[in-house]
Amino acid sequence: MTDSGVLSALKQRMKATWMAGDFGQIARINERSGEEFVDRLHLQPGMRILDVACGTGNQSIPAARTGARVTGLDIAPNLLEQARERARAEDLKVDFVEGDAEDLPYEAGEFDVVLSMFGAMFAPRPERVVAEFHRVCRPGGLIAMGNWTPQGFIGQTFALMSRHVAPPPGIVSAILWGDEAVVAERFGGKAKIQTARRAVFFEVPFGPEQTVNLFRTYFGPIKTAFEQLDAAGQQALHQDLVALWTIHNEATNGRTALHLEFLEVHARPN
Repeated sequence: MTDSGVLSALKQRMKATWMAGDFGQIARINERSGEEFVDRLHLQPGMRILDVACGTGNQSIPAARTGARVTGLDIAPNLLEQARERARAEDLKVDFVEGDAEDLPYEAGEFDVVLSMFGAMFAPRPERVVAEFHRVCRPGGLIAMGNWTPQGFIGQTFALMSRHVAPPPGIVSAILWGDEAVVAERFGGKAKIQTARRAVFFEVPFGPEQTVNLFRTYFGPIKTAFEQLDAAGQQALHQDLVALWTIHNEATNGRTALHLEFLEVHARPN
């Protein structure tokens, strides 16, 4: 298979992964963190906003509430349909389109703000993400990202999963986007960068084992990881995930509560 064929197959696999389950069931738990992320951008009416890998609209919807002109782009059409339903429910005008973070279908300098929270970090070629973000963001505009850190709970979860299911060969770990030094290197002096470590507060009204089952059912990457394993492998992954959630659980009342660390990046292109 040619390099282009390998890349095409990988992207189809990624698309299928994010379409698996129902990510909207997970995303709604974290809606508040998306609102807080957008609040820190200080958007103004009429600003042109691109939300890359927008999912079900956790950032697009609060951005549109400010009166900004918002476009949300994602690889998964089922997530986009949920985002459209949310926008219709609030009578918000948001243009949700299917597309690729590495090949944005927009003109140079078309947007005042390009943002992505827990989305574009999963694209397989980070150098292409940076190049496309720079291209479509106007000079002096803002590129904003929220990326899970290697040290945080989500970073630990992906590291655990990779011990059970090997990632595709040649793929750079998405969690490196949560390392300040890596972010600085990727933007390569072409933007003024500010970073801050923040946390998403995640809480559900049941214990760690039920929480793992929630993610196993609805979160595409975990659902597809289980599907690649035999019965013994699934049991081992399940036990390891329950142990990880139990160790980090901050609740003592039968619930599950964690602070999930991420790196917030604000980059202003030169």
